[in-house]
Amino acid sequence: MRVLIVEDEPHLAEAVRDGLRLAAIAADIAGDGDTALALLSVNSYDLAVLDRDIPGPSGDEVARRIVASGSGIPILMLTAADRMDDKESGFGLGADDYLTKPFELRELVLRLRALDRRRGHARPPVREIAGLRLDPFRREVFRDGRYVALTRKQFAVLEVLVAAEGGVVSAEELLERAWDEHADPFTNAVRITVSALRKRLGEPWLIATVSGVGYRIDTGDARG
Repeated sequence: MRVLIVEDEPHLAEAVRDGLRLAAIAADIAGDGDTALALLSVNSYDLAVLDRDIPGPSGDEVARRIVASGSGIPILMLTAADRMDDKESGFGLGADDYLTKPFELRELVLRLRALDRRRGHARPPVREIAGLRLDPFRREVFRDGRYVALTRKQFAVLEVLVAAEGGVVSAEELLERAWDEHADPFTNAVRITVSALRKRLGEPWLIATVSGVGYRIDTGDARG
């Protein structure tokens, strides 16, 4: 999952970003409305965490533009505006959820996971494929009943591959979905992470490399 955090308090934004990373959620930060709109125009996000009181185009205006774009990106408003009238107007602008400051990071993660699940048209929270069982909420992975301990980044990569249901995922897409905007597009981090993940999952190899294209979960239909 990749999230855009729109928050003009740098320390809070960085704390949220770091906390989401611990939950295997990649996150970018926009400190004002203009930056938020620019990032939304070039990156693919699963969710937007939006403060209403930001410089430039307000958070309300950013929300309006997200809705008008037809992207379907769920919006969670994270703001100090805690009156019922504020919440009513926020939902009226298109917010899918509303969390007031101060807040618990754990609750934010739970709400983001719930929004992502709804966006996937109520897809089951636990995914199973080729003997692999991945629980994104408990961040647990089992292969043929055996627990597999993964790093946060390995889990994030595996989550993207499993969601593809055997389809090929390019290295570029993995970099986009499991890392943040500061990742070097020429890095070999994807190859290294996939290689380590493959070893963690054990033999027979579950992640197939499609030469010149990307990676996929080997469902047994066509060995890679």
